[in-house]
Amino acid sequence: MTRRTEWSGADAGAGPEFAAESAEGFGPGAGAGSGQGKGRRSRSRSGDGGSPLPSRAGKGEPLDPVEQARNICLRLLTGTPRTRKQLADALRKREIPDEAAEEVLSRFEDVGLIDDAAFAGAWVESRHRGRGLARRALVRELHTKGVDSALIDEAVGQLDSEQEEETARALVDRKLRSTRGLDRDKRLRRLAGMLARKGYGEGMALRVVRQALEAEGEETEGLDEPF
Repeated sequence: MTRRTEWSGADAGAGPEFAAESAEGFGPGAGAGSGQGKGRRSRSRSGDGGSPLPSRAGKGEPLDPVEQARNICLRLLTGTPRTRKQLADALRKREIPDEAAEEVLSRFEDVGLIDDAAFAGAWVESRHRGRGLARRALVRELHTKGVDSALIDEAVGQLDSEQEEETARALVDRKLRSTRGLDRDKRLRRLAGMLARKGYGEGMALRVVRQALEAEGEETEGLDEPF
């Protein structure tokens, strides 16, 4: 499986100082001079930990929607990668106008602070390795985060059937001891149900559980039936 380094590096890349410098140069007054650019970076850093700044330069002027959107996105990207849809939903919840939100989100994509392909690839590797999730469960999770179907297909393509089955066997091996003492059918339901919740198909789940029980000397006749 191809390792995706963007996941571990995304947090650092999305830090407020880096992001403020990478994403500057859009919004009102963009390109009007280096002094103004520095002023924007200073204001956005001061607002990273709290609510959007209520005024511009303390003069009571409302903060421009583009700058508000930028500050919100920087705060949300600090500490964890997010998809474009997650950020768009957050901006909509905060009543940022669609035009301002679109401008900021597109700019963040241009400079690499939003990268749904990298997010999906890293999500698949992390959730399969850490939680043992199968492709079907990973597809569901990525859909809920608003990742495009083509990017999801590419990301879950990192996993093949052999790797899924190997992970399923490891999951069953870890759970097997806790089912000892139960009758065979209860062991079957518990182990196969655990795999089903993690997105493994019925056929693979039955095969893996049956082989694990056989290795312990259990009689497995009839265990190929649907559970």
